Amino acid sequence: MTDDGLTAPAATTPAATEAADTTTTAPAPVDPGRHLTAPTTRSALRIQHQLLTAAREFLRGRGFTELLPPIIGPVTDPGARGSKQVDVDFYGHRYKLMTSAILYKQASLLAFDKIFCIAPNVRLEPLETAGTSRHLAEFHQLDVEVAGATRDDAVQLVEELVVHMVDNAVRELPKDFAELGRDVAAFTELLKGSFGRMRHAEAVSELQGLGHPQSPDAELDWAGEALLSAQRDRPFFVTDYPKGSRGFYDRENPEDPGLLRNFDLIAAEGYGELCSGSQRTNDYAEIVTRMRETGENPQKYRWYLDLVREGVPGSAGFGIGVERLTRYVAGLDAVWQASAFPKLAGVVSP
Repeated sequence: MTDDGLTAPAATTPAATEAADTTTTAPAPVDPGRHLTAPTTRSALRIQHQLLTAAREFLRGRGFTELLPPIIGPVTDPGARGSKQVDVDFYGHRYKLMTSAILYKQASLLAFDKIFCIAPNVRLEPLETAGTSRHLAEFHQLDVEVAGATRDDAVQLVEELVVHMVDNAVRELPKDFAELGRDVAAFTELLKGSFGRMRHAEAVSELQGLGHPQSPDAELDWAGEALLSAQRDRPFFVTDYPKGSRGFYDRENPEDPGLLRNFDLIAAEGYGELCSGSQRTNDYAEIVTRMRETGENPQKYRWYLDLVREGVPGSAGFGIGVERLTRYVAGLDAVWQASAFPKLAGVVSP
């Protein structure tokens, strides 16, 4: 057991834990009293609070409007890899708990050009993820969307935002970083900005060169992300994922057919993915075609498609995993340590 009242994964470093990717001893039920009062938890949650305070300051200063997104709806983002959606009975209709606010972010641009929200998400992850260091069944995202923006605009925005958030937390909370034993020198390169970039094909080639069997047609798997992450001292972007590996809303690059104008932000030090984003398509025919290609029934998305047909603007945006970013910044062993009331796959929790 750790001082947070939960059995820790057997691996001792982010890279080692995620390279294993399935694992070890199943965590015990969470004791909320022990977890919340643990020094590690308190320091991590203070850092999380400061990160979000800084994010709101930054985005409001850039003219963004904060919205409160729904937590249930007739459909939700179908793109969550490997996880299941949760159905709820909404007055005799089958609704979903949100796995992502993506569709509602796009719809919100009918009223506002630049929006953000801090939204809860629920994904029933496979049981084996309870022993990894990076999965929660309930988590939060800092979601951002900008009308008329390109993929490169979104990449620049998320880079500037993360630099501001981390710089603010480091300056404001030196005692909490000391309490956690997190050496803030780890952020020296991050705070310079200019995060690295590599295309998905380059990432696949590097991973295969390291002996990791990464498919060129799929998203980077968790172990692959951790391997790339462990080789670097600052965050970096992976761009241009292949068509078919992501949701129907990512815009295909007309100058490079088969590739999508999207990205992931990967942390340094083996911590893995922090953020996903893309330039969105707002072309009705393209969206319906992509839905069918990915096995989705367009009828389920009728409200969304009606809005697209009426004129949802083209946009770009991203979602940052709040607990994952907190884990990285605070130097935690596992992402559940960055949640006040963590929910892991299959683990009975309050």
